[in-house]
Amino acid sequence: MTASPRARDSAPHESASIPPLRTLLLRLLTLVTVAAVAAGLYFALVHAGTDLEQGEVQRIFYIHISTFAGAFVAFLAAVVGGAAYLITRQAKWDGLALAGVEVGLTLAVINLVTGAIWARPIWNTWWTWDPRLVSDAIMCLTYAAYLMLRQGIENPDTRRRFASIYGIFAFATVIITLIIIRIRPDTIHPAVIGSSPQNAQGGFGLSESMITAMGVNMVVWSVFVPAALVWWRIRLEALATRVAALRAQVQEG
Repeated sequence: MTASPRARDSAPHESASIPPLRTLLLRLLTLVTVAAVAAGLYFALVHAGTDLEQGEVQRIFYIHISTFAGAFVAFLAAVVGGAAYLITRQAKWDGLALAGVEVGLTLAVINLVTGAIWARPIWNTWWTWDPRLVSDAIMCLTYAAYLMLRQGIENPDTRRRFASIYGIFAFATVIITLIIIRIRPDTIHPAVIGSSPQNAQGGFGLSESMITAMGVNMVVWSVFVPAALVWWRIRLEALATRVAALRAQVQEG
């Protein structure tokens, strides 16, 4: 028995309405990420105890430190994408590099802003020329220049090649920002996390609830948030590439 024309016409429509597996996975990851961020905020703002010396403002460090960890992961993804593009010359790897830089820069700016918010009541200033703050700002400006570099080169292959090389070398600013409080004796930025309680400075006196809040937020902001945002940005870049290709075909026609 053959299917009716109506049945044959509806079958492709029904299959086309079902999202592909990757789309379903991305949506699931997004939902999990939103729930994880909410859980992280609960642990930071409610579950964790109040610091005896700094008071409630210390709670911002659960986000401040965790967003830098997320930026580190995203910038590392940009290094991987850039290196893979230089080896394979496949545009998808350049898309990963671009997504890593944009997500990493966003998280790095959040890290910088939350640090300034913490500094105002603790240091009585929004900004000071502390080596850690300066290196953090230089890191952000370096990756902002990466985006400007891409905008200034019209040829796609040249743009991807130069951006890949730039993104790899720019990661040095991330490493410097990470270790500078360990190698510069004149910094006043606290080393909140140390190899032992004795070399973790700043008078935090981390309790068990504080350690839990820090651990939860580190996982949320360094795993779920970068993964979800980078994946969405890659999809957006792929869509923009397809639109540009269709526009070029229309113009040629």
